[in-house]
Amino acid sequence: MACGIVVVDKPAGWTSQDVAAKLRGVFHERRVGHGGTLDPMATGVLPVFVGRATRAAEYFEAAEKEYVAGLRLGVVTNTQDVTGEISATRPADVDRPRLEAALLRFTGPQMQVPPMYSAVKIGGQRLYQLARAGREVARPPRPIVIHRLELMDRDAAGDWLLRVRCSKGTYIRTLCHDIGQALGCGGCMASLRRTAAGRFGIGESVPMPVLASDAVPERFLLPVDTLFAELPACTLSEAQRRTCLNGAPVPARGTPLGRCRVYGPDGAFLMVGDWQGNRILTEKNFFEV
Repeated sequence: MACGIVVVDKPAGWTSQDVAAKLRGVFHERRVGHGGTLDPMATGVLPVFVGRATRAAEYFEAAEKEYVAGLRLGVVTNTQDVTGEISATRPADVDRPRLEAALLRFTGPQMQVPPMYSAVKIGGQRLYQLARAGREVARPPRPIVIHRLELMDRDAAGDWLLRVRCSKGTYIRTLCHDIGQALGCGGCMASLRRTAAGRFGIGESVPMPVLASDAVPERFLLPVDTLFAELPACTLSEAQRRTCLNGAPVPARGTPLGRCRVYGPDGAFLMVGDWQGNRILTEKNFFEV
């Protein structure tokens, strides 16, 4: 039975749900969920949780992300990216020093207004549903953090490339739009590639065609405990393992570790536990029941 995390290099034109649906067939496992939505036009790192590992997806929600985005200045669209309808064009005589100076204003903690074309709910309705119906509503700004915003080179199309390290919930196309507004010429996102999500980087990602055609796709699955590598580990005796499998607090001796990775005597990952005093409590188990 397939269980683990596969880091997919999402192709352009696919939704994150498209990837999850495809992998249900690849792994013959209905329990498949992705770790953070990417827009269809975006490519890059999309961690996908398979089998019992889907129980770990909630731990990934707050992970930082890193992107390389193409910023097209002088063009404003209704979706804040090049897939939308152009609403304005203006001259964009912006050199590198001026753009670098503008980027400084978008680094650190800040409030960001989510775009109309997004899955955020207002009054019980998705914003993109309202946008498609021709309605625009007020959206309360949400706190985000831009940890790093680096200006790279220009690409073949003449768009500026930005490397962005940010908190969850950050809309990169809104960032591009807002930078354009700050410069007075407008702007939109021309391309987007996620290069990292949490501890997973583009170097360990697997292209969808490779996953779909491999005779043994399970070989690309990372163990679920990879997600908790920063926690200390403890190994149970056989008697302790049986107690753990029954869902009861596990009697323990030694120095309490607090939150920890818990393994059976055979090395199998059992749970994320919380070692308090002389017992280990279950935070989330990952053994098949």
